[in-house]
Amino acid sequence: MFRGPSRSLNAAAGLLVLAALLAPAAAAAEQVGRFSNDWTGNGLEVQAVADPEVKGVTCHVVDFDRSLIDRLSKGNWFEDPSNASIACRQTGPIVIGNINLGRGGEDVFSARKSLVFKSIAVRRIYDRTNDTLVYVVYSRQVTDASAKMAISTVPLWGTEVEWTRGKPEGR
Repeated sequence: MFRGPSRSLNAAAGLLVLAALLAPAAAAAEQVGRFSNDWTGNGLEVQAVADPEVKGVTCHVVDFDRSLIDRLSKGNWFEDPSNASIACRQTGPIVIGNINLGRGGEDVFSARKSLVFKSIAVRRIYDRTNDTLVYVVYSRQVTDASAKMAISTVPLWGTEVEWTRGKPEGR
């Protein structure tokens, strides 16, 4: 019996859909500002990102959006620079849900900066010793790894915080 490529393509498509359904929900970003920073129309976009597992914390991320003129002049159509900056603050009562308390933390937001190989992400890490949420925006590149990053913190000390699963022990 001959099995053509359509069967394997259907299986691959099914696996992609399944992976998308099983992937943890990442935060959605809301564009709150945009302005041009040069005569070609290159812009900076400011997005508000609410942490999906920490209510009452909002991160504002600014990143670069290349203009059509810049894309035409440089010939790189499908890629934006992965430069970004972040500031996170308490914007309401803090309620902490099911967060990863490990040293590596977890991603709470990701946005593509190219068709395939590059994105920026925001990762949350809980600093138990200092009772602080640490947010890092960084570039993920499959090739030529990038050290472009920025950091922001939200101290929990002295703040009324509700932990839905109980506050972690120890300092």
